[in-house]
Amino acid sequence: MLDINLFREEKGNNPEIIRESQRRRFANVEIVDEVIKLDKEWRQRQFELESLRKDFNKINKLVAQLRIKGEDATEMIKNTDDNKKSIAEKEVEVREALTQLNSKLETIGNLVHDSVPISNDEANNAVIRTWGEKRTEPKLKNHVELVELLGIADTKKGSEIAGARGYYLKGDGVRLNQALINFGLDFLEKRGYTALQTPFFMRKDVMAKCAQLAQFDEELYKVTGEGDDKYLIATAEQPLCSYHIDDWIHPSQLPIRYAGYSSCFRKEAGSHGRDTLGIFRVHQFEKVEQFCLTTPNANDSWDMIEEMIKNSEDFYKMLNLPYQVVAIVSGALNDAAAKKYDLEAWFPSSQAYRELVSCSNCTDYQSRKLEIRYGQKKSNEQTKQYVHLLNSTLTATERTLCCILENYQKEDGVEVPEALQAFMGGKTFLPFKSKPAGETKGKKSKA
Repeated sequence: MLDINLFREEKGNNPEIIRESQRRRFANVEIVDEVIKLDKEWRQRQFELESLRKDFNKINKLVAQLRIKGEDATEMIKNTDDNKKSIAEKEVEVREALTQLNSKLETIGNLVHDSVPISNDEANNAVIRTWGEKRTEPKLKNHVELVELLGIADTKKGSEIAGARGYYLKGDGVRLNQALINFGLDFLEKRGYTALQTPFFMRKDVMAKCAQLAQFDEELYKVTGEGDDKYLIATAEQPLCSYHIDDWIHPSQLPIRYAGYSSCFRKEAGSHGRDTLGIFRVHQFEKVEQFCLTTPNANDSWDMIEEMIKNSEDFYKMLNLPYQVVAIVSGALNDAAAKKYDLEAWFPSSQAYRELVSCSNCTDYQSRKLEIRYGQKKSNEQTKQYVHLLNSTLTATERTLCCILENYQKEDGVEVPEALQAFMGGKTFLPFKSKPAGETKGKKSKA
């Protein structure tokens, strides 16, 4: 969430900057003034509480002085009891006021960076650069057909066992998926990243600090059982984001670069009717994620987002998959992101670019709620600083696998990208195990 001080003009800040950011997001602008009002109410109650506590301390001192002198302190003690009751009531008021304030504050998105294209239509995403030669031959097979011809996944059995969008990877499908994971981890390790295999589920109170409210309904699966409520992760970003919860990070430790690896689980509740066939959009998938922490100073996090998108580009160049990088429009940013790039790879069968990578700078929006502080812990420090957090997909492996199949297809099978061959036991080609439907039509079976 945003720093509440940004809403306070008396602190030298300008709330109009927040209003303008909300306009850029095509979001509620009036809520900024609601937060300002609630903040003033909370601070007034906090002031009243501190005044009551000061009175209580004064009365206690007077009681002590009367007792030393051997004088009657009965009336003063009664005042102390009344004061205690007033303090308890005021503490409830302060907590309620802070809850109301934070519930509104959390609905306001991060400040949109000036470089973000302003639009509420993703058709206006700005193409930053393109790379690679696109295959444009007619009648190329799509990834759904290719998966079936290669026999590398069983979606029929998968849906029978796991429901819609369920699947089993088989044979070379398992090997290809693992090859992408291992290649991705090797790739990031060589660039100074520390590998982290994350938990697959998180406590609800922790998840609430790094996931938006809408995600609980549209994305997250609840894990039932004894104890605290838990949710399956929708992305490795969530447990990576929480890894340093309540930590103080010394400047000498930064930047920190993590290569997160996990299985991910999504309801895809908002995707009914889209990509229902194959393994492109599924409820369970594997992911290698870049996650970085920087100082809040100067352009450190803005330099890092460029480094991270370049890493993703270099990864797909090594796989020789044509792509374009786009800057996402302001109206499509999630609340945490100040700026986001997508890398969209070329899918020849549909003659379209499709998203494989999302890369976001969330500045201190997430770290503030998770209390991931910057610097050395000081008991007398009035103003805290927070590290900046950034995340970027390297590969969501099932999607990348679909893209590889389409771009590397031949008449009788699919070539293995050179970068993955070492992770595939030296295999260079995957032959079709069944013939395309067109080749079997009209053939009569022998008597």
